[in-house]
Amino acid sequence: MDLSKSYDFFQPEKDDARIHIVGCGSVGSTLAENLARCGVTKMTLWDFDTVEAHNIVNQMFRQEDVGKPKVEALKDILMDINPEIKDNVELKPKGWEGKLMSGYIFLCVDNIELRRTIVEKHMDSPYVKAVFDFRTLLESAQHYAADWSDYKMKQDLLKSMQFSHEEAAEETPVSACGITLGVATTVRLICALGVNNYINFVKGNGIKKLIMIDGFHFMLDAF
Repeated sequence: MDLSKSYDFFQPEKDDARIHIVGCGSVGSTLAENLARCGVTKMTLWDFDTVEAHNIVNQMFRQEDVGKPKVEALKDILMDINPEIKDNVELKPKGWEGKLMSGYIFLCVDNIELRRTIVEKHMDSPYVKAVFDFRTLLESAQHYAADWSDYKMKQDLLKSMQFSHEEAAEETPVSACGITLGVATTVRLICALGVNNYINFVKGNGIKKLIMIDGFHFMLDAF
């Protein structure tokens, strides 16, 4: 893959820690695509789901992917971008089942309780460098992150998850048929900012604990 347009700015091989993308739906698939275009190849994709027709609207998948396991379809997309990724991407088609991870963890599953469990299980791990969390609604989204060497940041991330899946569902807009509403533009905005947060961290420029966007009222805050 020719990285000449971005290589002077970001050299992905300077930190070859594995990136774990837990959940390969709207956020996870978009993050993986962004990371692949930045030259990142060492990724593990965790998801038990298959691609459905309504996923095409706000996820990276194509019509030809409908019916395929999301991890397999996503790997095909990433290899179209960068064939060198083939031997470095690991697939976990059963999703996350409790195994400890190392490097960078990107939390992209819908279930807040599962995300909280993952954070709790890794709280004292010396092998995690940073954790990045994403929460999207229809027009707005939030991105939380923590440098795993910073105890307060880890605690703040965990505290931000002190609500139930049912409480989160009450805030989520759905269609008359009960389908969660979402648009690609909101997802792509928050994913781009999350990848930028990761790149800044790798480059030694620190990490933003919280980024909030409203893509339709054109508001952005970062702390």
